[in-house]
Amino acid sequence: MEEKQYYMACLDLEGRRCLVVGGGKIAHEKIVGLVACGALVTVVAPEALPEVQALAAEWRQRAYESADLEGQLFVVAATDIRELNERVSQDAEARGMLCNVVDQPDLCSFILPAVHRSGPIAVAISTGGASPALAQRMRDEIAERYDERYVALARRLRELRPAAKEKFATYEERKEYFQQLVEEELGPK
Repeated sequence: MEEKQYYMACLDLEGRRCLVVGGGKIAHEKIVGLVACGALVTVVAPEALPEVQALAAEWRQRAYESADLEGQLFVVAATDIRELNERVSQDAEARGMLCNVVDQPDLCSFILPAVHRSGPIAVAISTGGASPALAQRMRDEIAERYDERYVALARRLRELRPAAKEKFATYEERKEYFQQLVEEELGPK
């Protein structure tokens, strides 16, 4: 059997509406990541931890309804109720909407990698849903390798982008210029 391949992307969630179904510890973990990226998170759950309530842009204190998906970019189902998670997944699929169901990759249209952030640098590791624990271990090991020197370099290179676009006419010229700057700062591979 061929293993499923996922398309990796970085989403701009600033000001975008996302739904989280569930109000417990796992929901809180997902909400923290979404809010850190500027998402406006709606939580639907009959009960929610105080920290979940504090982070939510809106808390709908009740059971999930299909209509909760309206106006949302995507949904994360973070409950331990398989039937509810299946319903959320099916409702999202019927709308052509992306859905992540925590710890149930068979119900997901997207999965979430283990992420480490430091300034503009984000390191994301995925095992394709096979083992979040392994992904977290790999994320931590890789994060140790890339210290503040890389963060400072990323910020400096971002500042140089507008001038490089003016100076170099083609993408290839800009690419070569930035590769040279990286090698000058960090040495050859």
